[in-house]
Amino acid sequence: MVFLEFEKSLEKLYEQLDKIKQVSLEGDIDVSDKINELEQKIQKQRKEIYSNLSGWQKVQLSRHPERPYTQFYIDQICKSFVELHGDRRFGDDKAIVGGIGKINGQSVVIMGHQKGVNTKMRQYRNFGMANPEGYRKALRLMKMAEKFNMPVICLIDTPGAFPGLEAEERGQAEAIARNLYEMAQLRVPILCYIIGEGASGGALGIGLGDKVFMLEYTWYSVISPESCSSILWRSWDHKETAAEALKLTAEHMLEFGLIDDIVKEPLGGAHTDPEKVAKTLKSHIKKELSDLMEIDPDTRINNRLEKYGNMGHYDMSLVKTEK
Repeated sequence: MVFLEFEKSLEKLYEQLDKIKQVSLEGDIDVSDKINELEQKIQKQRKEIYSNLSGWQKVQLSRHPERPYTQFYIDQICKSFVELHGDRRFGDDKAIVGGIGKINGQSVVIMGHQKGVNTKMRQYRNFGMANPEGYRKALRLMKMAEKFNMPVICLIDTPGAFPGLEAEERGQAEAIARNLYEMAQLRVPILCYIIGEGASGGALGIGLGDKVFMLEYTWYSVISPESCSSILWRSWDHKETAAEALKLTAEHMLEFGLIDDIVKEPLGGAHTDPEKVAKTLKSHIKKELSDLMEIDPDTRINNRLEKYGNMGHYDMSLVKTEK
């Protein structure tokens, strides 16, 4: 079990619990009362910690090394999943996985960012940072979904689109912009879920949908706290301040009307009970798809365009005009 910086008090309690359990096994001693007492103390401490998390602490949780990624959810949610590869132009981007699967008998196209579960796989997946061919692969799958009338499900978890020179040479900005243009007009339902990090255009490239949801301990922003701090203060030392100023948590996004709802996680984060989160996500997808499938495609597209057209607001009374 990996503990984050703000969970150090929990780590000490777990160490005590492990020692007591070890003593019980080695000495055949009944210490059930002490074990129950410590477990209750852990639960109480956990509730206190997670009842008042800061923006930066939620960013840390979204990056927890044991947090489930896209491939895990696909394996848990979908039956008979077949992964599809390549953008038919340049290559196959390993940072985005996608293909066809079935959820409760409904064929869907499901895709998302994949970070990798260890150091070797993170390098292989480019830490979930997609190149242009990744977004073009995603668009190819979405157009295929439209052709065969299959809903699209996007799972978002990226620190951003890959910023390398080769990505820019192959048209990173154009690939993301094209996806936004095409997703706005796609004639099948689109559900988007932020399951970890939702940073900048890297998230938006597969993040425009009829409904957009965030897991409880995730974030969504135009820039990461570290990059924001680097720009404003020329160092990463103010990342906690930047995280608060950016208002990037799921609660803030819901308040601003940028997402449709928050999907609850177990106390402590998705990594504490991944199977439970997968079941919750599957039930949520099933319900939302059922509602969206009943809507006429033209109406659904108009609703989608209106939804994004209404994001943000301005007050003309604050604008000074010259007489």
